[in-house]
Amino acid sequence: MLFNSTEFAIFFPVVTALYFLVPHRFRWLLLLIASCAFYMAFIPSYLLILVFTIVVDYFAGIQIERSLGARRKQMLNLSICANVGVLAVFKYFNFFNSNLASLASRFEIQYPVHNLGLLLPIGLSFHTFQAMSYTIEVYRGRQKAERHFGIYALYVMFYPQLVAGPIERPQNLIHQFYERHYFEYQRVVNGLKLMFWGLFKKIVIADRIAALVSPVFNNPTIYHGLSLLLASYLFAFQIYCDFSGYSDIAIGAAQVMGFKLMQNFNAPYFAKSIGEFWKRWHISLSTWFRDYLYIPLGGNKVSVPRWYFNLFFVFLVSGLWHGANWTFIIWGALHGSYIVSSNLTKTLRARIVSLIGLDKTPRIHNALRMLITFHLVVFGWIFFRARSLADALYIITHSFQGVSASFNTAFNSEELAIAILSIGFLETIHAMQRRQGVRAWLSTKPWYYRWAIYYAMATALFLFAQSDAQPFIYFQF
Repeated sequence: MLFNSTEFAIFFPVVTALYFLVPHRFRWLLLLIASCAFYMAFIPSYLLILVFTIVVDYFAGIQIERSLGARRKQMLNLSICANVGVLAVFKYFNFFNSNLASLASRFEIQYPVHNLGLLLPIGLSFHTFQAMSYTIEVYRGRQKAERHFGIYALYVMFYPQLVAGPIERPQNLIHQFYERHYFEYQRVVNGLKLMFWGLFKKIVIADRIAALVSPVFNNPTIYHGLSLLLASYLFAFQIYCDFSGYSDIAIGAAQVMGFKLMQNFNAPYFAKSIGEFWKRWHISLSTWFRDYLYIPLGGNKVSVPRWYFNLFFVFLVSGLWHGANWTFIIWGALHGSYIVSSNLTKTLRARIVSLIGLDKTPRIHNALRMLITFHLVVFGWIFFRARSLADALYIITHSFQGVSASFNTAFNSEELAIAILSIGFLETIHAMQRRQGVRAWLSTKPWYYRWAIYYAMATALFLFAQSDAQPFIYFQF
């Protein structure tokens, strides 16, 4: 079920109303049933995959807590293997199998293994990582094994963040299912406002930009110059508004019912370095890799060469997490290279800044850092969005060829104007949030001023909404 669908417009108020009406002791059951219905709206049979990993991790968590010595590690490995095994079969088998088949054909070796005819379950990587964080935290002694099977199942399946995060930790979420939540007007209103802002970013900005970007990336060889450049820049805002819009709706929907989910985005395009970008972009995933891969590898508590390897390897795995395609692997490797090269050149860059006097004008220096970081990110997005490495390389090599005022047929002038204006509005909101926060600013205005803004945004939602709800980009992961 899509957040931007008519079905969800019915589902959410009904489930929320029932949540506050039923007795507290039955609320977990209501949410679990609702979460099952939410997920089954995509492909019902894939609920069985979730049930399998939930059962394995539930009993593994209890056995880890009860056991001593080597058996604890064995049970953790069992849980990790079950989760990673599901990912391997549904998400990565065909990718690696196809590459092995291509390699074998080059050497004229018969390769009899065929690809599997399986569809990737929606949000598989998200709920798999959330499930893995539970058993790892139980193993580390930071989380008690959950004895209530329904509560644990709800931790994995909680519908607001089931298919695209935020990827929660058990310490933050499980205890909230036991707490009694009351209907608090201001909290509910704030949650609805956040959902509304997320829908605005998705429908008014992301989906309208997609109409410009998709034709170019789907068939890049018929475009050149400014068309390719604009598509690359626009995609940066499309993916941000699409994914952060989903997170806002998820966090807002949970907030309405009294649950607090972690922040997932924090104006990432205002970052002044790639390292800072990853502290602002998909925060729940970057912290997951930090805590469960980077630090176990040794983090920065190792030799310098090993530290650089750890950084690069984590981003390489992050790229593979996003998708079974060489484009995602290159995208991850690119960000790993950014991070490593940033550390390697830190002293040199500081000397250059001092030499040309940029350290005496911090505002200009920070603006330049922000601009450079943004362009490095945009360059990476080309690989992320392209359907193949060949397409990505074509876009890169032809973006500055024949640059002219002609946007080709992909860019309708009216649609382009709407996209640019909406991006300008988005960045204005971000700039305001950095100073005092939009909510605080609005609270100082008269009621009719606030409602005029709400009405204008609601009108834009209805005017720009497409007849068919467009899926969120990160659903494919």
